Amino acid sequence: MIIAIDGPASSGKSTTAKIAAEKLGFIHINTGAMYRGIALKCIQGKINPTDMYEMDNILSGTKFKFCGKDEVDLFMDGVNISSEITTAEVTESVSRISAIPRVREKLVEYQREMADGIDVVLEGRDIGTVVFPDADHKFFLIADIHERAKRRMQEMEAKGEIVSLSALTAELKERDRIDSTREHSPLKKAEDAVEIDTTGLSIEQQVNRIVEIVTKSIK
Repeated sequence: MIIAIDGPASSGKSTTAKIAAEKLGFIHINTGAMYRGIALKCIQGKINPTDMYEMDNILSGTKFKFCGKDEVDLFMDGVNISSEITTAEVTESVSRISAIPRVREKLVEYQREMADGIDVVLEGRDIGTVVFPDADHKFFLIADIHERAKRRMQEMEAKGEIVSLSALTAELKERDRIDSTREHSPLKKAEDAVEIDTTGLSIEQQVNRIVEIVTKSIK
């Protein structure tokens, strides 16, 4: 069974998908983390993302694997990059990397291979529209921009990174603009997706809504 969870940055996708997968006994694949991995590789290698020769080399030579407890840690080329891909530098560049058609084509191919033949919850921005348009269940999470900025600020403060709420709000608005207007695989709600506004919901409430719908279909 394929469960697709899409939505903009800081709408609650990752945490909700992870816990929902645990409750259902499914595998969780965080596709956004994979794009962050490519962004990290570009930063580390000082690669210009517009250089398609270099990008093709990166894409053809990169191997991803989710390992660790509940398979939530992302390993890139055998190295755990879970903490490195959440830095502000990676966050600032990932939307630009994600907008490159070749990057999306390669990672979509990779994601389909990873999910082949298993029960899985995938989350990202184009899972229900591009990666798995025939997914068994599709959900689209949204939240007020100010609520999303607060969540992002709390995440950064927990890691010792200090940034203003106004700056984060502006950053999220720009990410939304880039993600929703890119030519290749833009962020949008699938016509048959269930929309969940997470603004006033706890993580538990978000998860329960998804699990309830999926469980009913299984029964």
